[in-house]
Amino acid sequence: MSQDSGSENVLFEKRWPVGLTVIIVLALLTLIPERVSILPLWVGYVIGVFILVQLIAIGYTKANHRWIRIENYILGIFLLFSALGNLSNLQHLVVEMLLPTNTISGLQLLASSISIWIQNILMFSLLYWQIDRGGPESRINYSKGKPDWLFPQDTAPEEYVRQNWNPVFVDYLYLGYSTSTAFSTTDVIPITSRAKLLMMLQSFISLVVIVVVGARAINILGS
Repeated sequence: MSQDSGSENVLFEKRWPVGLTVIIVLALLTLIPERVSILPLWVGYVIGVFILVQLIAIGYTKANHRWIRIENYILGIFLLFSALGNLSNLQHLVVEMLLPTNTISGLQLLASSISIWIQNILMFSLLYWQIDRGGPESRINYSKGKPDWLFPQDTAPEEYVRQNWNPVFVDYLYLGYSTSTAFSTTDVIPITSRAKLLMMLQSFISLVVIVVVGARAINILGS
């Protein structure tokens, strides 16, 4: 956390976990067969570089409001294209799996399903982190942004929670992971309709990947 270079003091959340998440998402794209992927790899890399540059810029400019707005736009575009690409890749995998002339091996199918499943967790974690309570800077400066999720620390007795607690990226990463593994809420409760719909979509994608694609890949490898 740091102070703004202007007249107003502003706290900001460190961005290195977000940058690492973006790098992992880009690395996982290489596990998707080229015939299944809808976009060339270089498209994702270009967008990823833009995101990493602006993440670094936020740190060097002490969370300048202009760079925060740029982050919102670029990260939103990245998440939109990643989500559409992930859904399309999943659809192509299911089609390839069902075709009689299937040319994707069991190992490729398993690696692709793992890649899509992990990307699903990371992308939704980034989305949750970006929209809840107005975004990271709104949360850390304790603005009155409307919460989409209720965390256990929000209602725990004060002696168990540090004063002015606010969720950071790791909390949303855990939320994304638990949603994809349990297919339901765990200790974090969705409050708004958009939070519930997003978690339903994430659970559905995860269910299709694990039950349909992943199970088929293991069946092929075991036969």
